[in-house]
Amino acid sequence: MSAPARRAPRGLALYATVLCLLAVVAAVVSFANGSWLGAIWVLLAGLTSNMAWYYHRRRPSAPTESAG
Repeated sequence: MSAPARRAPRGLALYATVLCLLAVVAAVVSFANGSWLGAIWVLLAGLTSNMAWYYHRRRPSAPTESAG
């Protein structure tokens, strides 16, 4: 019997992408209101975009059948 595979849940990349989009919207709203707090939101958007990219690339691809 093999050990259970360690992998992130399928939706983790999606959640990180949604969080990134929300952080970008928050940054735009903060800068539009004249607040420099938007810089923190930009940093958070960068972090979450890296997380989304990582989990998207880490997701195992579906096995394909080779034509024989």
